[in-house]
Amino acid sequence: MIRAVLFDLDGTLTNTIDDISDAMNRALRLHGLPEWTVAEYCYLVGDGAKVLAQRAVRDRQDLALSVQKEYQAYYETHTRVKSKPYDGIPEMLKAMTEKGFPLAVFSNKPDADTKNVVGHFFPDIPFAVVRGQVEGVPVKPDPMGALAVAESLGVRPEEVLYLGDTATDMRCAVNAGMHPVGVLWGFRKEDELHQSGAERIIAHPLEALPLLGM
Repeated sequence: MIRAVLFDLDGTLTNTIDDISDAMNRALRLHGLPEWTVAEYCYLVGDGAKVLAQRAVRDRQDLALSVQKEYQAYYETHTRVKSKPYDGIPEMLKAMTEKGFPLAVFSNKPDADTKNVVGHFFPDIPFAVVRGQVEGVPVKPDPMGALAVAESLGVRPEEVLYLGDTATDMRCAVNAGMHPVGVLWGFRKEDELHQSGAERIIAHPLEALPLLGM
C-alpha cells in the first residue's frame, strides 16, 4: 500500500534546464571553455553540481572545481529566471494533498537551491520534507537520502511511490526499496527509465493519481 509520494525536482516537478544551462555556460565562458547546448545539458545533469561541472569541463578537469564554484554562486541567485513547473504538476500536487498523502522532494541539487525553487513555485503545497544535496550524504542513486526522507515521513520504504525522470532516480528508488515511476515529460527517454528499474512509466502528471487509487 502506498502511503507517501517522493518527487525528484529537476525534470520532474520543474523544468529547470534553461537556468542550469545558462549558469553553467556562463561559468565555462569565464574560464575560456566551450559551452554546451540545452539539449546536451539534459544528459549532463542529474548527479549533482560536482559531477555536472566535471562533465561540463570535458578534458579540463583541473578547472572543474573552479567552474563548479562559479556556477553555484551564480545559479543560487538565478534559479527562477526561466524555470517553471511542468503542465499538470500543480493540479497533481493539489489532488494528492487533498487526499492526505504526505509529499516530499528529494534532489541532487544543492539543498538551499532545492528549497528555494520548491518554496517559490509551490508555496501552497505543504511538502512534509524538501531535501537537496547536503555535505556528508552521498548523492542519488545512493539510497541514504531517500531512506532518511522515508523515516522523516514516518513510512516504510516500500510504502513510497518515487517519481523521477532519470536513471539516477530509478536506481535510487530501487536501491531504497521504493516504487520507481519514470516520467516522460522530463530530461530523459523511456528506454533509460525502463532499463533502470522503473515499475511504471507515465506521460502526464495526472497519470500518477490512479497509482494512488485516486
